[in-house]
Amino acid sequence: RDNTMSKVTGTDSYEGFSAVDLVIEAVFEDLELKQNIVQEIEKNTGDDCIFASNTSSLPISKIAEGASRPENIIGMHYFSPVQKMPLLEIITTDKTADWVTQTAYQVGVNQGKNVIVVKDGPGFYTTRILAPYMNEALKLLEEGASIEFLDKIMKDYGFPVGPMALFDEVGIDVGAHVSETMSPVFAERGANTDNRAQELLDAGYKGRKNDKGMYLYSEDDDKKVNTAIYDHFGGQDRTDPDTKTAQQRIALTMINEAAWCLEEGILKSPDDGDLGAILGLGFPPFLGGPFRYIDQTGVQNVVDQLNDFTEKFGPRFKPAQILVDHAKEGKRFYS
Repeated sequence: RDNTMSKVTGTDSYEGFSAVDLVIEAVFEDLELKQNIVQEIEKNTGDDCIFASNTSSLPISKIAEGASRPENIIGMHYFSPVQKMPLLEIITTDKTADWVTQTAYQVGVNQGKNVIVVKDGPGFYTTRILAPYMNEALKLLEEGASIEFLDKIMKDYGFPVGPMALFDEVGIDVGAHVSETMSPVFAERGANTDNRAQELLDAGYKGRKNDKGMYLYSEDDDKKVNTAIYDHFGGQDRTDPDTKTAQQRIALTMINEAAWCLEEGILKSPDDGDLGAILGLGFPPFLGGPFRYIDQTGVQNVVDQLNDFTEKFGPRFKPAQILVDHAKEGKRFYS
């Protein structure tokens, strides 16, 4: 590690950037800021320099607007903590050159990452399927479920961390930006979402960043439920719902969204979808990923459950057409 770190040099200028082959941008999720950085990098680098954004949700095509070399721009979405998380999600636009994709892919492999390549769009793949998962957990919180209940049932389901704790870890501020980016995608399907994260952010909650979110954190890394949060979600009275129904509601939103991503061409294959969900988001490995889960459960059973939830809870559960078609034709995602 010391040998590696000795090769790293910090700088506060663009001096020496003319010889750089690849620049990875990792600033805050602010579109205008990222666009300005693209222009600055293009002024100070050669024609063959690749610009890679580490954005977790902003479309790469939007970041590339106004760029003089849009074919050199790509997304390289690393997962936190980078040194532990094994996935790299590469995002290509319609203008990204093949050699840029190949180079970014090889960089990821050389870093020891498992790499998936997905098409551009709000949230790409991993953030896009995480958004409805988190949204459904917040819906259940609004309906009266307790914070500790929601985290426990999803850990029991097989996720390494529950949605409420994850909300704090990711950052409520990041959640607010992601929600703003993703809402139009879901609204097109009639699945309107409330940006509750923005409400919490406005009230001063950021999660682990300021030790105040779904949980309150102390200096000894201890945490306790922040009951004040309930005032933003229907009040202090809590009544936990049926465990299995709650688990299915939260998990199926992610599984169904993965199918939407395959249908729309965001994903190249079910394999990439399963790998991305397991390694990037902690989808229970023993379930095999969203598409293995669908095959094992039976696509007709999944469609029936989604239709039932659509009737009970609203259009956000409408099954992806690819699921409906597979059910009619008796097809599986894996042979």
